[in-house]
Amino acid sequence: MRTRHWLFYVVQAAVLGLALAFVLTWIWPDLLRREGPPVEIRQTAREATAHPPAGGPVSYAAAVEKAAPAVVNINTAKVVTVRPNPFFDDPLFREFFGRGGGVITPQQRVETSLGSGVIVSEQGYVLTNYHVVRGADAIQVSLRDGRMARAQVVGSDPDADLAVLKVDLKKLPAMMLGRSEGLRVGDVVLAIGNPFGVGQTVTMGIVSATGRNRLGINTFENFIQTDAAINPGNSGGALVDAEGNLVGINTAIFSKSGGYQGIGFAIPTSLAKGVLEDIIQYGRPLRGWLGVEAHAITPEIARELNLKTADGVIVAGIVRNGPAHKAGLLPGDIIQSIDGKRITEAREALLAISNRRPGSKVVLKVVRNGQDLTLEATAIERPQRPAQTE
Repeated sequence: MRTRHWLFYVVQAAVLGLALAFVLTWIWPDLLRREGPPVEIRQTAREATAHPPAGGPVSYAAAVEKAAPAVVNINTAKVVTVRPNPFFDDPLFREFFGRGGGVITPQQRVETSLGSGVIVSEQGYVLTNYHVVRGADAIQVSLRDGRMARAQVVGSDPDADLAVLKVDLKKLPAMMLGRSEGLRVGDVVLAIGNPFGVGQTVTMGIVSATGRNRLGINTFENFIQTDAAINPGNSGGALVDAEGNLVGINTAIFSKSGGYQGIGFAIPTSLAKGVLEDIIQYGRPLRGWLGVEAHAITPEIARELNLKTADGVIVAGIVRNGPAHKAGLLPGDIIQSIDGKRITEAREALLAISNRRPGSKVVLKVVRNGQDLTLEATAIERPQRPAQTE
């Protein structure tokens, strides 16, 4: 009897052990696999909702459709006088061929060039580069819708390579001005213009850099650099953001061959907008001027003057009886800040002063012989650079 009970318990324990082993081996792992993935998916879904992945649209057609109608082709013509080769003025040549030959008479011919522009007002104002219309005797603007019109130069700014034209047409498409200050390196931009005269063309790239200067292109430089394809004929055309707003005027390329090599420069709207408004209102840009020539402080200059740092710019020259001279500034003074903004190079000083309106006060923090001084000058209008006609 006892043996039977003992066998019963042994069999029962064996059955329970087999059942437990089955559960642990086959059922429990399956339960774990079923419960795991939904938790992971929900977490991924929550992360995607809170932090959507960066990316752009599949197409920029909407931006192009918004901006392209306001980009125009500009064709210019000017009459140039071709003077004969000095060889023809040689007395022996004149004696042999005579003095009345047409070959030695100055000849006139018409030169044409092309570029692009941007309609920025329904009233017919077109923004372009100064070098596109420089010296032109006739300017024709062609719209995307097929209309053409003669254009007149309202005003120009050779120092910034900008010009404003005016056309007399109705129902003009005007491009929305964007904020170039908000551009970041890596933002998508589109260049719209008329490269090589083939017709309106759109190219895409990114912002490669902002605030480019010291290129020797213009007096006032604060370029947007882009790798969007820019070629001859694109000058004066639009650089727009992914929403179709104008952020720059395409103006130059860096190229050893004359063609596209992935480095183009555009004048930002932050600079172009002020020039545009001044030219429309006054016929010229209004910039402040103090009559100061300044240079960056090199390590050698800092050692010679026993300066603790190379911060600021050193005054190399002053226009006699100019605003800076009247304010008490002297050659050798070190300008450390202008209107509270620290200055580290001469171009920063130039931009800080030129951005002031004529008649406004300019506060200069300077160091003279180790002493800190504060001077106040009254800016006057910057002398205009004569416009080139050839």
